[in-house]
Amino acid sequence: MKKTAKTQETVFDQVHKFYQFMNSNKLEVIEFSKDDTYIKLVRKHNNAVPQIPVFAPSAHGAVKAPGSSRAAAPADAGGETIKAPMSGIFYRAPSPSSPPYVREGDPVKEGQVICIIEAMKVFNEIKAETDCVIEKVLQENGKPVEPNGDLFLVKS
Repeated sequence: MKKTAKTQETVFDQVHKFYQFMNSNKLEVIEFSKDDTYIKLVRKHNNAVPQIPVFAPSAHGAVKAPGSSRAAAPADAGGETIKAPMSGIFYRAPSPSSPPYVREGDPVKEGQVICIIEAMKVFNEIKAETDCVIEKVLQENGKPVEPNGDLFLVKS
């Protein structure tokens, strides 16, 4: 029994050393395997915001009251827009080398991903609420957007 307890102490000591190494080198994951011992440590950030699917509000079928956020749309837009549900960085594609989710003139189906907004290192997929056609992209890729800011000019 003493040998088992000593082995557990040794494993615990190893885990503690790996943990200290992981923290001092700012690593996210560390793995170790030797004989019967396998250790994997994964850093879980407490300040991370859980990823929640977000649907961009749109003006499809909605009647806006005078003085509402619709009045804040760009003057040249003159149509229905898909708005940002949150502040963050607007991305048209999942990665810099990937094609954009949607281009001007593309038909879009309800629930289709149209862009990503990065907020606090979490990439939130923005999906279309209804079927529409993208007439114009109103935001520049990689630039910040504000909540309720216009992202796309669309046609039903």
